[in-house]
Amino acid sequence: MTWFKPLVLAGRELLPVVQGGMGVGVSAHRLAGAVASENAVGTIASVDLRHHHPDLLEQTEKCKDRELINQVNRVALDREIKAAQTQAKGRGMIAVNVMKAVRDHVELVRQACESGADAIVMGAGLPTDLPEMTEDYPKVNLIPILSEVRGVGIVLKRWMKKGRNAAAMVIEHPGFAAGHLGAAKIEELRNDRFDFARVLQGCHDLFRELGLGRDAPRLIVAGGIDSHDKVKHWLNNGADAVQLGTAFAVTEESDAHVNFKKVLIGAEQGDLREFVSVAGLPARAVGTPWLNRYLRSESTLQANAKSDPRRCSQRMDCLTHCGLRDGIEKIGQFCIDLKLAAALRGEVDRGLFFRGAGKLPFGDQIRTVRELIDYLLTGNRPAQEQKISFFEKPVAALA
Repeated sequence: MTWFKPLVLAGRELLPVVQGGMGVGVSAHRLAGAVASENAVGTIASVDLRHHHPDLLEQTEKCKDRELINQVNRVALDREIKAAQTQAKGRGMIAVNVMKAVRDHVELVRQACESGADAIVMGAGLPTDLPEMTEDYPKVNLIPILSEVRGVGIVLKRWMKKGRNAAAMVIEHPGFAAGHLGAAKIEELRNDRFDFARVLQGCHDLFRELGLGRDAPRLIVAGGIDSHDKVKHWLNNGADAVQLGTAFAVTEESDAHVNFKKVLIGAEQGDLREFVSVAGLPARAVGTPWLNRYLRSESTLQANAKSDPRRCSQRMDCLTHCGLRDGIEKIGQFCIDLKLAAALRGEVDRGLFFRGAGKLPFGDQIRTVRELIDYLLTGNRPAQEQKISFFEKPVAALA
């Protein structure tokens, strides 16, 4: 017997814990497979997974062919999904996160379905056309990422007209989450309309209004969930599950470099920066040397913005709209793919390290996925002496 109810998706009873998708490559098969093997939901971030495959990187080294890069990344996604499913051994679920803002999002969704993903998670824009992308795969669970009741209503009603329902919805609070955030402006990140209690109540009211009953999507809260007490509170107050990103990013099984984990562990709340990404969305990351330098010169770079396809250094055109490539002066002016790939490799001076605003459950300790899930659901902390502190002090470059 447990105090919590299982998360039920497609008739399967799962632990009510979801690992958020983190790119480039931070949540690939090793992390997602480990989470699923504990009977929870592991999530592979679909963007630019070739960085985990030397042969695919070699094929695209100095490549300027966008179609070849996209094709290679779909091969990488196929490999990662199948490896994660093998690791999970039939337990849990393997979801694939696809950003709506990515140019190749339609093909990535279709590849994920073809490769056997259990669910598609989509944010970074309203995924109103996700049912069309997955019409040949009716058994795949569809999970949009939204932040307020209005967006939930828009997506749900449009999907219902197309004969498709969401299996679940991730309700992400932009005031606490990492990476790209679901608010139009930085000034709106902590607006009351994003409060979990308000959104959860609004969603339940909406579901009753639509007469969904047992078919109502499960509600998964994300952002600032950093303790057993918070997990217990929200699971007892309208949520069906919780989602965490940063806490999973620093586990032993995380697919990122050791330096990536050090940066996230060592960052204090005052080290975090909020800025507008090249995708036009507010974002939250650690103020590493590169990001701090960029923000000091951001206004100058924006003043000199100009539309020029040559600014896409890899000719990858990864985003549908890119501030750097398209000369959009009010948003980011850097190559996000290069910066996230550098972070994945642990290049502290060059990378962009997304991080949530909450505390880490184990402080400066690195722990396994199993230990993290156990703590979240039971409150049991592993003995400190079993692990060595990941490093003695925060990364000096953050000072």
